[in-house]
Amino acid sequence: MSIEDASQVSARPGSLARLRSRWEPGSWSSDATALTVVTLLLLLTGLVMSFSASFVDGAEAGDPFTTFRRQLMWAAVGVPAFILAANLDHRIWRRLSWPLLIGSLIGLVLVLVPGVGLERFGSSRWIGVPPFVFQPSELAKLATLLWLADVLERKRPRDGSVFPNEQLLIPAVPLLALFGALVMAQPDLGTTILLALIVGAVLWVEGLPGRFVAAALASGGLAIGVLAAVAPYRVARIRGWLWPERYPLDEGFQLLQSWYALGSGGWFGVGLGSSRGKWNFIPNPETDFIFAIIGEELGLVGGVGVILLFSSLLFIGLKVAYGAEDGFGRTVALAITAWLVGQALVNIGTVIGLLPITGVTLPLVSVGGSSLVSTLAALGILVSIARRPVAPPLRSDRNAGEGRGRLVPRRPEGAGPSSTRSGA
Repeated sequence: MSIEDASQVSARPGSLARLRSRWEPGSWSSDATALTVVTLLLLLTGLVMSFSASFVDGAEAGDPFTTFRRQLMWAAVGVPAFILAANLDHRIWRRLSWPLLIGSLIGLVLVLVPGVGLERFGSSRWIGVPPFVFQPSELAKLATLLWLADVLERKRPRDGSVFPNEQLLIPAVPLLALFGALVMAQPDLGTTILLALIVGAVLWVEGLPGRFVAAALASGGLAIGVLAAVAPYRVARIRGWLWPERYPLDEGFQLLQSWYALGSGGWFGVGLGSSRGKWNFIPNPETDFIFAIIGEELGLVGGVGVILLFSSLLFIGLKVAYGAEDGFGRTVALAITAWLVGQALVNIGTVIGLLPITGVTLPLVSVGGSSLVSTLAALGILVSIARRPVAPPLRSDRNAGEGRGRLVPRRPEGAGPSSTRSGA
């Protein structure tokens, strides 16, 4: 081989070089900085409150720091995932959407295999070896929105027209039916609702007509009603939600204790670490009902502070989606925002009694390793989109059209009309 041939071979970009070309540590926008600050504040709040809420149960088990150490370990995994995702060109996730989807599907099947899936509290949702145990359904949320965004970007009409309804529904509905059935088999109604929320957000932003959205909401409500009616424990949850005073020691116990905790917190709370509800009164104080502990220990001010952080996430996420320069980034930004804010609304609505108990956790705040890592990774992707990278588009983006959804991607400054519109 000649010296010239060798130089040409060495100049070819390998996998590491291609990854390095997508690494962009600079050019942080104000939206990206604000998202990072909100993420950090929610993460710190979660670490502090997870220790406070789990202290009593841990002490009774012999080690009050058990849950906190485990959550801190998962945070040590999730923070690098956030940093990596935030500094990579978000379009690289188009190439990773298929592996993530297949990995999620395999994981959702494995948790149902006897001897492989780990059963806790009557549900088989976990796989792995302690302490590294995770829920494949958490990965499925992120994989679902990335895969749908990639498929719709590939199918986007090149003439600038809106999507035909069948092109929106065909990839989304079968995927939701498959993943929803596997998650319900665990069983996990809360995660199924969140998957439907993610898919609905993607379809809405891509322009699905309102009549289809209304029909989907009606069908989803009917399905939830049927699923609740066929399971006695779900019927009990609904009774406890509608008439908690009638069942103060059974179905209504958890909601009543949550109200007592929130009410006793007053304006400024009883003090950090001084909750009485976590002393075996509020079930699952570090997961599903951690917002009740926040309200009791930090008062109305602390609870409103957490709500304001998620409100900031909603505002910035919508702003990022509206300003995204490509259809894939727009769809992913809207879906991530809808997922995390929607999950927070469901959790807080459950704690204060507006919604029946579903087992949905508060993102970044409740205890949960796989949930923490997947949420941080998703927020890292959202930060990457907010940075509006100036790198050349991936090969699969070069011929993509600019189909109009409800949020139109912003054209870069100085850019002329696209080739598909000019007839080139």
